[in-house]
Amino acid sequence: MESIGAGELVKVADDGSEVDGIVFDTPSSSKVIVAVMDRSRGPGFRTVHPSALSARTEESPDDRALRLLMRRTPPPVHGAARAGSTGGHGRRGHPHGAAHRPTGR
Repeated sequence: MESIGAGELVKVADDGSEVDGIVFDTPSSSKVIVAVMDRSRGPGFRTVHPSALSARTEESPDDRALRLLMRRTPPPVHGAARAGSTGGHGRRGHPHGAAHRPTGR
């Protein structure tokens, strides 16, 4: 698949079997986060390489549960949005540690 966008119906070819999924996010050109149904654990997310994906056109019985999972998961945040908050200088209003408190005076 050339261009992969969020919400696309895909088949994930991993471990020799194909599983139906829905694309949740594409954080980079070598990673795609896909919502898939695991028969033992239920719906969840899996990170795969784009070459492991193929398009599908028909709906799957698991698509409703996958869409509900995607709806209750917060949207992904990428590097551009976090760029301003990377300096860890403590909390606002507390620029430095407490001063030494002498005792016995």
